[in-house]
Amino acid sequence: MGQGTLAAVAEPKYWHLRTVLLRTMDTEFSTGQVLPNERELSARFGVARATLRQALDQLELEGRLVRRRGIGTLVAAPRVGIPVGDREYGRTGTARGGQDWTVVDCTTGPATAALARTLNLAEGDQVHTVRRVRTVQGVTVAAESLHVPSAALPHLALVVDGNDRARGVLRQLDRIGVDGESRSVELGVAETAEAALLERPPGTPVLVVTTQYAAAGRLAAVAVSTYRADTCKLTFGESGVAVQVAAAV
Repeated sequence: MGQGTLAAVAEPKYWHLRTVLLRTMDTEFSTGQVLPNERELSARFGVARATLRQALDQLELEGRLVRRRGIGTLVAAPRVGIPVGDREYGRTGTARGGQDWTVVDCTTGPATAALARTLNLAEGDQVHTVRRVRTVQGVTVAAESLHVPSAALPHLALVVDGNDRARGVLRQLDRIGVDGESRSVELGVAETAEAALLERPPGTPVLVVTTQYAAAGRLAAVAVSTYRADTCKLTFGESGVAVQVAAAV
């Protein structure tokens, strides 16, 4: 096989226009301001309407623009800083900045093959799953599924259902003494279930934060938190300024 070379790829017109629009937004428009209509923008930049729509769609996907029916296309507000701290599973109710964790439901059932691998269990072992959403000033920015093996919480009363069971799972998890955690972040897209909780269409870009909790040297729980990449900037560490991860879509 011969030695190959990388051929130069021409930048798509819509992508170049996206860059030009970003510079224009930064210098001529402020947050919440309505952009000129498509006809005016097409004439100003000398591009076809189809190319303009591609660029606008891309900027909306990235969270730089917001479209409002009856109003037009607006410059979006900067991404909201979302602090992600230790023992996030124990945070409920209202936090700083008007941020809330709210329980959606709690179920107990057999682990699927994929979940069993994640939790180091046998397929079919019982697992408690607490689903929550996180809101900032009334807007849902994250959905979370916390998975805890039933064997890790032997004193949990199985007769309790709904939010009471969720609170029981969270309390018991705290009582067993979580003594370590690790966290990873990756870019993904919202699947159907998460998209419904986020009130966004499936395929929406998201930041997926996976946290593993350990107790007595063993894996005690795994939380998968799905954050909207178009509106969130995640901050890590007790101070919330140690590390920042902004979505780059």
